[in-house]
Amino acid sequence: MILEYSTNKRDLKQLSFTADLVVIGGGIAGTCCAITAAREGLKVILVHDRPVLGGNASSEVRLWILGATSHMGNNNRWAREGGLIDEILLDNLYKNPESNSLIFDTILLDKVLAESNIKLLLNTAVFEVSKKENSISSVKAFCSQNSTLYNIEGAYFCDASGDGIVAFQAGAAFRMGAEAKEEFQEKFAPTAEYGELLGHSIYFYSKDIGKPVKYIAPDFALKDITKIPRFKSFNAKDFGPWLWWIEYGGRLDTIHDSEEIKWELWKIVYGVWDYIKNSGEFPEAENLTLEWVGHIPGKRESRRFEGDYMLIQQDIIEQREHYDAVSFGGWSIDLHPADGIFSEKPGCNQWHSKGIYQIPYRSLYSKNVDNLFLAGRIISASHVAFGSTRVMATCANSAQAVGMAAKFCFEKGLKPSELSNKEQIKQLQERLIYNGQYIPNVVVKDRENLMDQAKLTASSQLNLSEIPPNGPLLDLIHSAAQMLPLGEGKIPKLTFWTFAKAPTKLTIELRISSKTHNYTPDLTLKRKEIELTEGYQHLILDFEEELKSAAYIFICFLKNENVQLQYSDFRTTGILTVFNKTNPAVSNYGKQSPPEDIGVEEFEFWTPQRRPNGHNIAMKIDGGINLFKVENLLNGIQRPTFQPNAWVSSADDRLPSITISWDEKKAINEIDLYFDTDFDHPLEQVLLTHPERKIPFCIGKYKIVDDNNKIIFEKEGNNQTINRIKFDQNVKSKSLTLILEHPDDNITAALFEIRCYS
Repeated sequence: MILEYSTNKRDLKQLSFTADLVVIGGGIAGTCCAITAAREGLKVILVHDRPVLGGNASSEVRLWILGATSHMGNNNRWAREGGLIDEILLDNLYKNPESNSLIFDTILLDKVLAESNIKLLLNTAVFEVSKKENSISSVKAFCSQNSTLYNIEGAYFCDASGDGIVAFQAGAAFRMGAEAKEEFQEKFAPTAEYGELLGHSIYFYSKDIGKPVKYIAPDFALKDITKIPRFKSFNAKDFGPWLWWIEYGGRLDTIHDSEEIKWELWKIVYGVWDYIKNSGEFPEAENLTLEWVGHIPGKRESRRFEGDYMLIQQDIIEQREHYDAVSFGGWSIDLHPADGIFSEKPGCNQWHSKGIYQIPYRSLYSKNVDNLFLAGRIISASHVAFGSTRVMATCANSAQAVGMAAKFCFEKGLKPSELSNKEQIKQLQERLIYNGQYIPNVVVKDRENLMDQAKLTASSQLNLSEIPPNGPLLDLIHSAAQMLPLGEGKIPKLTFWTFAKAPTKLTIELRISSKTHNYTPDLTLKRKEIELTEGYQHLILDFEEELKSAAYIFICFLKNENVQLQYSDFRTTGILTVFNKTNPAVSNYGKQSPPEDIGVEEFEFWTPQRRPNGHNIAMKIDGGINLFKVENLLNGIQRPTFQPNAWVSSADDRLPSITISWDEKKAINEIDLYFDTDFDHPLEQVLLTHPERKIPFCIGKYKIVDDNNKIIFEKEGNNQTINRIKFDQNVKSKSLTLILEHPDDNITAALFEIRCYS
């Protein structure tokens, strides 16, 4: 029993903590930053003002994690973000292919709790910042659940809070709203009439319970649904993030008016559901019940903070290169009218670039607070560029770079800005790539990697001379293209199989991308028109063209509903079929046709199909494509770019293996393997379910033997891109042999990289 006499005042319980890095905000960005830094040996405190991690991706909001892949609706092939967010999404695929938001919460919590270097403070809001000279020295935070006041000191701070609560209080330079066109010559900068801020959204989920459900709306629900201009296009089957357009608040202060915005969104949501259930316009909704409505809105935009570089529209559209690139983006420039659901305008205004773009390190720290990193949607970007950088997978990728940068700053005693010189940046890039971070057009040699001294041999390697005709015949209802990687020189003769329902003319084009690292087939090298007679026949194509440099070519079969193409069940790393079709979810209508003079390019979209669809077009290739060599394991690139960059076994090699040998015994402490987990697949963690628990290209079972044929490591059930094998005692051997289990009868074994360290 506790008995205390009355008093004028009692102090709250107070606790003090000290960390190397204090991360404020446990959304996807803050979580990835904290885990990255903790794995690099920093003591981290992660402060989050909600009961679960994930922010907009959590069960409280339920938005899908997306980035450069854009629902596979743009031309960014093999563009899923690597490193930690890749690890998280692959874990979610294995444990949660049904996309249950509650299970995703536990996956994030597991990841954080597995790191002994992280102290996690949930339900804890930072409310005060203290500084010494030009650096943050400590923050104060309050936990509403245990009535405890925390004083948290740190060497470095990362604000990943979304609103920049710490950066704001620390006096960091910031912006809120949209820049005028004249400031950065951004032609897509919005007018005041369109609006300068994106609003909030609240989602809801419905459920069919198998019997009629009567719905009585709360008194506060919106009564006049005609106030919503798009009410006639409501769909009773839509729920969750498909309802992103239920948006409001862009004309208000999206920080201090958030509660007002939330109440308006609740009125709208319950009013929308009342209309669906009780208007008589939706008989299909009779058995539907309202299962869940978000308690907090998903916030898109508030403050953006200034770093030593501000990303702008031209960086995205022109794909400008930066010496200090540490991350990348690829979502469209996605701006919304400030009036949101009450606007007569379309709910979003999305314009894509032709490929992915670099994000520089100089955009990830404050330009005027010496020890403050920026992560998530508050990084240094103009309002227009923010329209692309704000999505969660992009935020996670950049936040991993922040976590890694904090390690280097702490070890070297540097301010974040001092890490931005070219020599320091190379070390940061090298460590990020080691951890699976893809940085477009950046390859940094790892001088510690013993593979540079090794000789490699393989049991086989693919010479792609045929994609066998063992799949379906499919109507050419959309233009289809087979992507093929080729080296410099003459394009080989190709043989295809077609079936014509009636005599017709088939148009075939040979295309490439105007930028080598892109996958937008915007240059036509040759066009052929072929007369087809009725029936099954094969076509031999000789384009008589030469490539000036290695690149992907596109063999484009233009739409013809009288023609069927022969497809194949054969799949291999770095080979894709794409289609010129629409995906309205990401403003892909087959072709991007922007208004004149908004600084955006016109081009066609050629996109793949999701598994279990997505067959390759059957063909024979004269002389074959011999680009899947074992030497690719040494080039430092862990995904296809303008080449496959992978070793791939031959199709008939049932026990593929790779042998690494040295002239003398090496003392090996670590072996790293980088597998193919299909970076073309976006792996959304909510709403969209997945047909598999493991990417079919990924090697699930393997073993490693030394020069005495002794098994030193074996693995079953692998589903991850990176397998990092560390030994308690060094393995001394002149050779290592990696023996892989063949993944599938129609899928070849593949590997992107092997690394060995003493």
